[in-house]
Amino acid sequence: METAENKYITVAYKLYTIEDGEKELVEEAKAEHPFQFISGMGTTLEAFESQIVPLKKGDKFDFTIPSAEAYGEYNDEHVLDLPKHIFEIEGKFDSERIVAGNIVPLMDSEGRRMNGTVVEVKPDIVVVDMNHPLAGADLNFVGEVVESRPATNEEIQEVVNMMGGGGCSCGCDSCGDGCGDGCGDHGCGDHCGCDKN
Repeated sequence: METAENKYITVAYKLYTIEDGEKELVEEAKAEHPFQFISGMGTTLEAFESQIVPLKKGDKFDFTIPSAEAYGEYNDEHVLDLPKHIFEIEGKFDSERIVAGNIVPLMDSEGRRMNGTVVEVKPDIVVVDMNHPLAGADLNFVGEVVESRPATNEEIQEVVNMMGGGGCSCGCDSCGDGCGDGCGDHGCGDHCGCDKN
């Protein structure tokens, strides 16, 4: 079976969530700082990529990805009570970063990195929501293809290096930190299509 070529694609878009009929703008990647990715590398949501790849430079788009094909349904079982001591640095609780609403990097028992959102800090536990921030929402992308061309070997290698833990070329400190500036996990950004949490 022949594989499709890897394309270097940049898009300017507005991302809206649709929950219970309510539409809300949650992220924007402007043409000056477009979201960029290389197709076929697994760095974006499959449903997002399948809509964008056939388009050409200058094409406009407006499509909705149902939550099941995006970040799944919201799962109450993914809201965890974690012991407060795991958030200690040198024996002291990290009260600057561990506050309600903050996204915190965590690691599971197999060493996989993931982000959680602090819901509440209690005397002995920290309640952390491990659902993706966009879980349960349909995603409506409205925008335009800024660039679409075959990717160079160097660009492909950069993505491979990034996925191997070499960091994000865009300056984000981790995938999924919600950097909505259209930086590259996007190569890094977490909403628009990065399936890495």
